[in-house]
Amino acid sequence: MSAAIRITQVSKCFGSVRALDQVDLEVQRGEFFGLLGPNGAGKTTLISALAGLVRADSGSLNVMGHDVQLDYRAARRLLGVVPQELVFDPFFTVRESLKIQSGYFGIRDNDHWIDEILENLGLTSKANANMRMLSGGMKRRVLVAQALVHRPPVIVLDEPTAGVDVELRQTLWAFIRRLNEAGHTIVLTTHYLEEAENLCNRIAMLKAGRVVALDTTAQLLRRFSTHCLRLRTDGAIPAELARGAAQNGGWWSLPFDAFDQVEPMLAKIRAAGCRIDDLEIGKPDLEEVFVRVMQGQHEGQVS
Repeated sequence: MSAAIRITQVSKCFGSVRALDQVDLEVQRGEFFGLLGPNGAGKTTLISALAGLVRADSGSLNVMGHDVQLDYRAARRLLGVVPQELVFDPFFTVRESLKIQSGYFGIRDNDHWIDEILENLGLTSKANANMRMLSGGMKRRVLVAQALVHRPPVIVLDEPTAGVDVELRQTLWAFIRRLNEAGHTIVLTTHYLEEAENLCNRIAMLKAGRVVALDTTAQLLRRFSTHCLRLRTDGAIPAELARGAAQNGGWWSLPFDAFDQVEPMLAKIRAAGCRIDDLEIGKPDLEEVFVRVMQGQHEGQVS
């Protein structure tokens, strides 16, 4: 059985900027896959290339056995993409927009499926509302609906919950989970790392257009399974501790193997004249893993 998505040695430059640098990636059928990275890492460029909106300079992209460039029509029909930007036609209602989107794929008489999508995304009451009258969160729900009208087996969600309320996030994820359980392949990009940790079975991390980490979510967390002393201070911690630490949002994270190492670390911080404003001990979550990978502490360890 072929992979749902196969990306082989894909590179893309925009002038002097190398957005993608020999990316190799496979997503298996039925996976819930996370694609993570900081702004400018190449995530949206990779999705655009997969959807045929951007032509890669080299390499190949394949959706369900169909080459994106050589067999574009078949590959695109098998893919549903929810874009990051709010793009909509202001002259149509929600239902009209979905029927027009269906027509792009040659689909007629799918009112029952459209009704099901509207119900699952909380859009039924807005079905006859003009698109320009909707809030930003409601517009984003319509973008999700448009990506699903042709029942694609592969669904790519590019920051689908950016700037939306908690209710939409919960409604969307409940629906997407059901689609995944029904056999749909899901690829998610998000800056809400708790979403990726809870939803994705496997995760790839991009940095400067390259895959710098690729593994199951559980294994990525296991690599960083040492205990972690997290603290916030009024100044920089001693250099000997900072070398092995990660810093994020004003917090220092210092890994340790045994609890008897904690007091000597705290003593060094106090001796340096730093005041400890807050402190906690725990295991790193995906955000901690992400920060360490992006800081290059485990760069090159691609599984």
